[in-house]
Amino acid sequence: MKKTVGIVGARGHTGAELIRLVAAHPALGLAFVSSRELDGQRVDAHVAGFQGDLRYESLDPAAVAGRAADAVVLAMPNGKSGGFVAAIDDAAPRTVVVDLSADHRFDDGWYYGLPELTRDRSAGERRISNPGCYATAMQLAIAPMRDGLDGPVQCFGVSGYSGAGTTPSERNDPALLHDNLMPYALAAHIHEREVTRQLATPVEFMPHVAAHFRGITMTVNLHLRESLDVDVVKARYVDRYADEPLVEVVDDAPWVSRIAGRHGTQIGGFTLSADGRRLVVVATLDNLLKGAATQAMQNLNLALGFGEFESIPL
Repeated sequence: MKKTVGIVGARGHTGAELIRLVAAHPALGLAFVSSRELDGQRVDAHVAGFQGDLRYESLDPAAVAGRAADAVVLAMPNGKSGGFVAAIDDAAPRTVVVDLSADHRFDDGWYYGLPELTRDRSAGERRISNPGCYATAMQLAIAPMRDGLDGPVQCFGVSGYSGAGTTPSERNDPALLHDNLMPYALAAHIHEREVTRQLATPVEFMPHVAAHFRGITMTVNLHLRESLDVDVVKARYVDRYADEPLVEVVDDAPWVSRIAGRHGTQIGGFTLSADGRRLVVVATLDNLLKGAATQAMQNLNLALGFGEFESIPL
């Protein structure tokens, strides 16, 4: 029998990607998809490629917990997950919960699910905090060099406007973003604190939104304790990610247009200063996929006992 997954907050861009991934999974089925705005409407009218009679429902926390699905993905804005988690803890504690918001990324009682870096801690975990999209790009770009750092890491990130969600705002208004680059939250951004906590090294992050729909470019500036050669640097990344099918190490700086719609991350553009002690690395990923839905599917697979990359096109 298939195991079941419910999605709360299914109206958004990430919700649609998750619906497609779950529908393609040979051992998973959708128990429900919850959206207040789309209540009663057919899923196939909103999610391209989805087939079936499933309809959106508007479910409160008690109703979600009462469905007793094998797993529930919470794809809601920050600050909204608490009631759902409490209801599931009370009525269906064995249900796996994957929270895409930042609500539990600083909670030691939750597993932080960036499998390429934390897979060895995933066994038996049923409360899983999905990393942020920017934070995923930063960590994958920094991790191979973490032990050789000399001072804070500076990260300049540019995201497509889908990262701002579907609720209208300045950061997802294509007309306002046209011919523009919008900086915001330039100090103490939540992803800055998230990465600093996870890597145990200070990170300084400057986010921006651009006029493209999806995809993140992350340019990372690292100061090193010792002088290195570019071939040695690249070899560290190649060795670190040799067995990771969703991380591709490339020579040139990757382009965001080449990662859009793909499920992995590209890291490249390795550039060293003349003294070999300042390294610049560029990482790209699709914020809706590896930055959210694909990573959630990795975490669901690990928690439910399937192959980690089941249903994820490699």
